[in-house]
Amino acid sequence: MGREWVSAADLTRWRERLVEAEVRRIQAEYGCVAPPHVAASRLLHHYLWSACLLLSGPWYLDRRVLRLRPEDVWIEAASGDLAVRPGGFACLAGDPAAGGECGGNVRERGVRVVAGEEELRAELRAAVVAHAAGVLEAFRPVVKRGDRALWGMVTDDLVSGIWHLGRMLGDEERAVAEAAVLLPGGPPPFPGGAAFRRLPGTDGRSHHLTRTRLGCCLYYTIRPADTCVTCPRTGDAERVRRLEG
Repeated sequence: MGREWVSAADLTRWRERLVEAEVRRIQAEYGCVAPPHVAASRLLHHYLWSACLLLSGPWYLDRRVLRLRPEDVWIEAASGDLAVRPGGFACLAGDPAAGGECGGNVRERGVRVVAGEEELRAELRAAVVAHAAGVLEAFRPVVKRGDRALWGMVTDDLVSGIWHLGRMLGDEERAVAEAAVLLPGGPPPFPGGAAFRRLPGTDGRSHHLTRTRLGCCLYYTIRPADTCVTCPRTGDAERVRRLEG
């Protein structure tokens, strides 16, 4: 049987089937039957984390912001796998693709050149908002949460993707600094900023970076004893224990 791919531009029509498939995946992995709103939240988190990383990754690594429309992303119904067909990108004047034309359009290559770092950060924020808005609307009826909670999840997934890249590349401090400048405290519709803080380690010398999520993927309803390390339900002492363990 062939795989069934659904355009992210058509999530509303396929929402019920996608959520049912997520219920089956949760049951297979965790041995429990998740209510539809929990399965939808988990699937939405998976999608947003992936989409935000697709946008923030090239920005963090190469200072390029992709053009990623919902119709450029597909989700496979049974597995939740994603496939992507990105378009052009925005970059800085010093990028080899820019052709030295600051503020112009290198149309034949789908490249748009912006003037500086803050303009590129604005491009990234705008790209995330443009992509996420329709996805949130598609899932809103089943996740049953308001704007602050939904855009809080977008904020978390955008920040955590950059943080993840930094840790994987051995450059966590830079990633945290970049995320803090990208999202210092908004702007709307993001309900808050990266808001990293440091926790003292048990040896009195080390300090662990952490933040508290603005939204929730509802993983705690599946594994109550194993909340996310950045979950508001996870106290600082438990965070340190896990980070050092």
